[in-house]
Amino acid sequence: MKFQTLVIVVAILLNTFIQRVSADDIRPAYLQLSEIAPDRFQVLWKVPAKGAAQRLALDVKFDSQTRTLSVPVDGYIGGAHLQRWAIERSGGLTGLPIHIDGLEKIASEVLLRIEYLDGRVSINRVTPDAPTHRVTAPPGMTETIRTYFTLGVEHILIGFDHLLFVLVLMILVPNLRKLVWTITAFTIAHSITLSLAALSVIRVPVPPVEACIALSIVFVSSEIIRSQRGNPGIAEQHPWLVAFTFGLLHGLGFAAALERVGLPQTDIPAALLFFNVGVEIGQLGFVAVLLLLVGLIKRYLSVSTIITRGVPAYAAGSLAAFWTIERTVAFWN
Repeated sequence: MKFQTLVIVVAILLNTFIQRVSADDIRPAYLQLSEIAPDRFQVLWKVPAKGAAQRLALDVKFDSQTRTLSVPVDGYIGGAHLQRWAIERSGGLTGLPIHIDGLEKIASEVLLRIEYLDGRVSINRVTPDAPTHRVTAPPGMTETIRTYFTLGVEHILIGFDHLLFVLVLMILVPNLRKLVWTITAFTIAHSITLSLAALSVIRVPVPPVEACIALSIVFVSSEIIRSQRGNPGIAEQHPWLVAFTFGLLHGLGFAAALERVGLPQTDIPAALLFFNVGVEIGQLGFVAVLLLLVGLIKRYLSVSTIITRGVPAYAAGSLAAFWTIERTVAFWN
């Protein structure tokens, strides 16, 4: 009983840490400039906020050649403060310096998206160490590939729930050959739903998906514990089937992240493909690091399966249970 209590305490501490990582002061802000006519752009400025009156102290500054055409309209939705207005700049945006005032004082960044009338899209990040971004010419295919590949890698590496699910799959399947097939099934499944959702073939509300993703970790963790007690379940017997089934859910989660960025209308296949490739590369990197760590532990330390399987399973399941409750409660908030 003391063991389970200790693990739950560890899970609570992990959850607190992750909540800090996901806190408002490090969530990215979002700036979108959409061309509505030659030299005219609609501005959308989205800043993380706690309530309608409390937001990060970030403001957008354009140069003196940029003329404001409308008074900013304020709003609040989904934990963010919104502003919309229109601007005009003779000669377009090329060469325009965009400065994010206050960015250098916080541990956040700004995702900058520029949409042009011909369907081309430019996506860049503005960071605290370089709070001014100078707009260049609209991107070509190479820039699109680089941008979406990077977004894919970054998304999986900060997607704690997705990484935790991969971790429990690795604990569930200690056999390397069987693990390869299990991870492959997970990859194929989330690639299918990511593509379908990104292309608007299917649409599913995000909150239930996020709750079910957390629940998938709880399920696999409980299956690991059952196996430890000599009562293997379906996940132990058919791990590839479980990985594929829940992979369909995780793909919808990836698609929700991609939807916030959007796809360039002129390069949708390339952007979607390389976002997916980025996700897979990040996932494989995570698996490789964990396999290396496990190999080192087995080589230099003598530990029981309770430590290598039981403790991580209890911790992951407890943490995911918190997420499941938290995300379910969020339906009504």
